[in-house]
Amino acid sequence: MCIGVLCSAGLDSVVLLAHEAKRAEVQPIYVAVGFAWEADERRQLDDVIAAMTDHGHIRPPRVLEVSMRDVYAPTHWAIQGNAPAYHTPDDHVYIVGRNVTLLSKAAIFCAHASIHELALGPLAGNPFPDATPEFFRALEQALSLGLAHDIAISTPFRDLPKAKVLRLGVALGVPLHLTLSCMSPGGRRHCGRCSKCRERQEAFRQAELSDPTDYVRRSDG
Repeated sequence: MCIGVLCSAGLDSVVLLAHEAKRAEVQPIYVAVGFAWEADERRQLDDVIAAMTDHGHIRPPRVLEVSMRDVYAPTHWAIQGNAPAYHTPDDHVYIVGRNVTLLSKAAIFCAHASIHELALGPLAGNPFPDATPEFFRALEQALSLGLAHDIAISTPFRDLPKAKVLRLGVALGVPLHLTLSCMSPGGRRHCGRCSKCRERQEAFRQAELSDPTDYVRRSDG
Protein backbone atom coordinates (compact mmCIF):
# COMPACT_ATOMS: atom_id res chain seq x y z
CA MET A 1 0.00 0.00 0.00
CA CYS A 2 1.19 3.49 -0.83
CA ILE A 3 -0.41 6.82 0.12
CA GLY A 4 0.04 9.96 -1.95
CA VAL A 5 0.61 13.02 0.25
CA LEU A 6 0.35 16.55 -1.08
CA CYS A 7 3.41 18.17 0.47
CA SER A 8 4.66 21.72 0.07
CA ALA A 9 7.46 21.67 2.70
CA GLY A 10 5.17 23.60 5.06
CA LEU A 11 4.66 22.65 8.69
CA ASP A 12 1.29 20.97 8.26
CA SER A 13 2.11 18.92 5.19
CA VAL A 14 5.49 17.71 6.47
CA VAL A 15 3.95 16.59 9.77
CA LEU A 16 1.22 14.90 7.71
CA LEU A 17 3.90 13.12 5.70
CA ALA A 18 5.50 11.74 8.87
CA HIS A 19 2.09 10.84 10.30
CA GLU A 20 1.07 8.83 7.22
CA ALA A 21 4.50 7.17 6.98
CA LYS A 22 3.76 5.49 10.31
CA ARG A 23 1.13 3.33 8.63
CA ALA A 24 2.23 2.93 5.01
CA GLU A 25 4.74 3.79 2.33
CA VAL A 26 4.19 7.40 1.22
CA GLN A 27 4.70 9.28 -2.01
CA PRO A 28 5.20 13.03 -1.45
CA ILE A 29 3.62 15.03 -4.28
CA TYR A 30 4.40 18.67 -5.02
CA VAL A 31 2.24 20.45 -7.59
CA ALA A 32 3.87 23.53 -9.12
CA VAL A 33 1.47 26.07 -10.61
CA GLY A 34 3.73 29.06 -11.22
CA PHE A 35 3.64 30.92 -7.91
CA ALA A 36 6.52 33.12 -6.79
CA TRP A 37 7.64 31.02 -3.81
CA GLU A 38 7.72 27.59 -5.45
CA ALA A 39 11.46 27.34 -6.18
CA ASP A 40 12.22 27.91 -2.49
CA GLU A 41 9.59 25.38 -1.42
CA ARG A 42 10.93 22.71 -3.75
CA ARG A 43 14.49 23.11 -2.48
CA GLN A 44 13.27 22.96 1.10
CA LEU A 45 11.12 19.92 0.41
CA ASP A 46 14.20 18.05 -0.81
CA ASP A 47 16.08 19.08 2.35
CA VAL A 48 13.36 18.09 4.79
CA ILE A 49 12.72 14.70 3.19
CA ALA A 50 16.46 13.98 3.12
CA ALA A 51 16.45 14.55 6.89
CA MET A 52 13.55 12.11 7.46
CA THR A 53 15.30 8.84 6.66
CA ASP A 54 14.11 7.27 9.93
CA HIS A 55 10.44 8.16 9.43
CA GLY A 56 9.38 5.07 7.51
CA HIS A 57 9.44 4.51 3.77
CA ILE A 58 9.16 7.94 2.17
CA ARG A 59 9.69 7.95 -1.58
CA PRO A 60 11.57 10.79 -3.29
CA PRO A 61 9.15 13.69 -3.93
CA ARG A 62 7.37 13.74 -7.25
CA VAL A 63 7.03 17.23 -8.74
CA LEU A 64 4.06 17.79 -11.05
CA GLU A 65 3.37 20.93 -13.06
CA VAL A 66 0.14 22.58 -14.13
CA SER A 67 0.52 26.27 -14.88
CA MET A 68 -2.12 28.62 -13.52
CA ARG A 69 -0.33 31.74 -14.74
CA ASP A 70 -2.79 31.99 -17.62
CA VAL A 71 -5.73 31.94 -15.18
CA TYR A 72 -4.70 34.35 -12.43
CA ALA A 73 -4.01 37.94 -13.39
CA PRO A 74 -0.33 38.88 -13.85
CA THR A 75 -0.85 41.32 -10.97
CA HIS A 76 -2.07 38.59 -8.56
CA TRP A 77 -0.05 38.69 -5.36
CA ALA A 78 0.86 35.00 -5.63
CA ILE A 79 2.29 35.55 -9.13
CA GLN A 80 4.06 38.78 -8.25
CA GLY A 81 5.34 37.54 -4.91
CA ASN A 82 3.78 40.45 -3.01
CA ALA A 83 2.86 38.47 0.09
CA PRO A 84 -0.14 39.60 2.18
CA ALA A 85 0.99 41.57 5.22
CA TYR A 86 1.51 40.12 8.69
CA HIS A 87 -1.98 40.83 10.08
CA THR A 88 -3.93 40.03 6.89
CA PRO A 89 -6.99 37.87 7.77
CA ASP A 90 -6.96 34.31 6.47
CA ASP A 91 -10.01 34.80 4.28
CA HIS A 92 -8.18 37.58 2.39
CA VAL A 93 -5.50 35.21 1.11
CA TYR A 94 -7.84 32.70 -0.54
CA ILE A 95 -6.53 31.44 -3.88
CA VAL A 96 -9.54 30.45 -5.95
CA GLY A 97 -9.48 26.81 -7.03
CA ARG A 98 -6.30 25.94 -5.14
CA ASN A 99 -7.37 22.51 -3.89
CA VAL A 100 -9.26 21.76 -7.11
CA THR A 101 -6.01 22.23 -9.03
CA LEU A 102 -3.74 20.35 -6.62
CA LEU A 103 -6.03 17.38 -6.13
CA SER A 104 -6.96 16.97 -9.78
CA LYS A 105 -3.36 16.88 -10.99
CA ALA A 106 -2.22 14.67 -8.11
CA ALA A 107 -5.11 12.25 -8.61
CA ILE A 108 -4.21 11.73 -12.27
CA PHE A 109 -0.67 10.90 -11.19
CA CYS A 110 -2.03 8.51 -8.54
CA ALA A 111 -4.14 6.72 -11.13
CA HIS A 112 -1.05 6.09 -13.26
CA ALA A 113 0.97 5.05 -10.18
CA SER A 114 -1.74 2.69 -8.83
CA ILE A 115 -2.14 4.77 -5.66
CA HIS A 116 -5.63 4.71 -4.14
CA GLU A 117 -5.37 7.24 -1.31
CA LEU A 118 -4.42 10.89 -1.50
CA ALA A 119 -3.90 12.87 1.72
CA LEU A 120 -3.68 16.59 2.33
CA GLY A 121 -3.52 18.74 5.43
CA PRO A 122 -6.30 21.32 5.90
CA LEU A 123 -6.71 22.20 9.58
CA ALA A 124 -9.61 23.05 11.88
CA GLY A 125 -11.11 26.44 11.15
CA ASN A 126 -10.12 26.50 7.47
CA PRO A 127 -12.62 29.03 6.02
CA PHE A 128 -12.32 28.17 2.34
CA PRO A 129 -15.01 26.44 0.22
CA ASP A 130 -12.55 23.91 -1.25
CA ALA A 131 -11.58 22.61 2.20
CA THR A 132 -14.95 21.31 3.40
CA PRO A 133 -15.84 17.63 3.91
CA GLU A 134 -18.60 18.03 1.32
CA PHE A 135 -16.14 19.28 -1.28
CA PHE A 136 -13.66 16.49 -0.64
CA ARG A 137 -16.32 13.79 -0.86
CA ALA A 138 -17.75 15.22 -4.07
CA LEU A 139 -14.34 15.52 -5.70
CA GLU A 140 -13.36 12.07 -4.50
CA GLN A 141 -16.40 10.62 -6.25
CA ALA A 142 -15.88 12.67 -9.42
CA LEU A 143 -12.19 11.75 -9.70
CA SER A 144 -12.86 8.07 -9.07
CA LEU A 145 -15.52 8.05 -11.80
CA GLY A 146 -13.59 10.18 -14.27
CA LEU A 147 -10.33 8.28 -13.89
CA ALA A 148 -11.92 4.81 -13.58
CA HIS A 149 -9.65 4.44 -10.57
CA ASP A 150 -10.91 4.38 -6.99
CA ILE A 151 -9.23 7.11 -4.99
CA ALA A 152 -9.97 8.24 -1.44
CA ILE A 153 -9.16 11.80 -0.34
CA SER A 154 -8.14 11.85 3.32
CA THR A 155 -7.74 14.86 5.60
CA PRO A 156 -6.42 13.50 8.94
CA PHE A 157 -5.82 16.93 10.49
CA ARG A 158 -9.20 18.47 9.68
CA ASP A 159 -10.15 18.75 13.38
CA LEU A 160 -6.75 19.92 14.66
CA PRO A 161 -5.54 23.49 15.23
CA LYS A 162 -2.02 24.30 14.07
CA ALA A 163 -0.59 24.22 17.61
CA LYS A 164 -1.67 20.59 18.01
CA VAL A 165 -0.13 19.71 14.66
CA LEU A 166 3.12 21.23 15.90
CA ARG A 167 3.03 19.12 19.06
CA LEU A 168 2.37 16.05 16.93
CA GLY A 169 5.34 16.98 14.78
CA VAL A 170 7.57 17.13 17.86
CA ALA A 171 6.28 13.74 19.02
CA LEU A 172 7.04 12.27 15.59
CA GLY A 173 10.52 13.78 15.52
CA VAL A 174 9.84 15.96 12.48
CA PRO A 175 12.68 18.43 11.69
CA LEU A 176 10.41 21.44 12.08
CA HIS A 177 13.31 23.87 11.57
CA LEU A 178 13.59 22.66 7.97
CA THR A 179 9.95 23.31 7.08
CA LEU A 180 9.01 26.41 5.11
CA SER A 181 5.75 28.29 5.73
CA CYS A 182 6.28 31.64 4.02
CA MET A 183 4.89 33.44 0.98
CA SER A 184 7.96 35.62 0.52
CA PRO A 185 10.97 33.50 1.47
CA GLY A 186 14.54 34.60 0.98
CA GLY A 187 16.13 31.31 0.06
CA ARG A 188 15.75 29.16 3.17
CA ARG A 189 14.77 32.09 5.40
CA HIS A 190 11.24 33.10 6.38
CA CYS A 191 10.44 36.76 5.78
CA GLY A 192 8.69 37.20 9.14
CA ARG A 193 6.40 39.80 7.55
CA CYS A 194 3.69 37.80 5.75
CA SER A 195 0.50 36.31 7.17
CA LYS A 196 1.88 32.75 6.86
CA CYS A 197 4.82 33.71 9.06
CA ARG A 198 2.36 35.18 11.55
CA GLU A 199 0.38 31.90 11.60
CA ARG A 200 3.60 29.98 12.16
CA GLN A 201 4.77 32.21 15.01
CA GLU A 202 1.37 32.13 16.69
CA ALA A 203 1.26 28.33 16.47
CA PHE A 204 4.62 27.94 18.20
CA ARG A 205 3.51 30.33 20.96
CA GLN A 206 0.19 28.52 21.42
CA ALA A 207 1.93 25.16 21.49
CA GLU A 208 4.38 26.57 24.07
CA LEU A 209 7.30 25.46 21.92
CA SER A 210 10.49 27.29 21.08
CA ASP A 211 10.36 28.52 17.50
CA PRO A 212 13.53 27.37 15.66
CA THR A 213 12.65 29.24 12.48
CA ASP A 214 15.17 31.54 10.80
CA TYR A 215 13.27 34.77 10.13
CA VAL A 216 14.61 37.79 8.29
CA ARG A 217 12.54 39.77 10.74
CA ARG A 218 11.04 38.24 13.86
CA SER A 219 7.84 40.01 14.93
CA ASP A 220 6.36 39.77 18.40
CA GLY A 221 2.90 40.19 16.86
